[in-house]
Amino acid sequence: MSSQKIPKTAVFLLGGKGTRFRPVTYEIPKALLPVQGKTVTEHLFELFKKYDITNYIFSVGHMADKIQNYFGDGKKWGVTITYIEEKEPAGSAGAIKLARKYLREPFIVTNGDELKDIKLDEMYEHHKKTDAKITVALTSVQDPTQYGVAKLENNKILDFIEKPTLEQAPSNLINSGLSIWQSEVVDVIPEGFAMYEKHVFPQLAKKGQLYAYKFKGQWFDTGTPERYEKAIKQWRGLSGD
Repeated sequence: MSSQKIPKTAVFLLGGKGTRFRPVTYEIPKALLPVQGKTVTEHLFELFKKYDITNYIFSVGHMADKIQNYFGDGKKWGVTITYIEEKEPAGSAGAIKLARKYLREPFIVTNGDELKDIKLDEMYEHHKKTDAKITVALTSVQDPTQYGVAKLENNKILDFIEKPTLEQAPSNLINSGLSIWQSEVVDVIPEGFAMYEKHVFPQLAKKGQLYAYKFKGQWFDTGTPERYEKAIKQWRGLSGD
């Protein structure tokens, strides 16, 4: 597979408190919950390493020490990990802004609580062809009412409708928690607490610079005990192509 020009840096958003998993997450950070014998983060390593992506920035907050003690510098997995610690909750975009000095080229952003099987080489080719500032990987779900649902014009994202009713949902395509960013986008993130869903995506959508990459590979959200159980039972690993 051609992976020479794929971004080589991935930002992992691992700062969440995992409130929906309490009381478990009083003791264990969500990033260390296992699925089929490995943390979700380690499953993400497998996806990225398939495309020779081995430079990772971990944005950590809640129980940062436990995450750092587990993963260390990443050598055990053949990767390099740099840690950015949120002293106070920074939000999904604020966490990325804290890593600005490491983000001089296009990079990938991933949530840390989803299993996904995405053709990253194909996604990046799509990203370049559209001249997008950010390309968001979208997956389809039967019930989109618990997610941010994409309103599209062809492959251009016009808006995300957060947790709509079924009648209000413009599609069944949702943000899968993985996106490719041009580095200059980091500069539009406001200071302080900021969420890319609210403070970055809408700005780019208005300018016609936010695009979708629709994928059909497996995707499991482990953000609640019910979804976590489903992922443990149904995840089949990465496809071989």
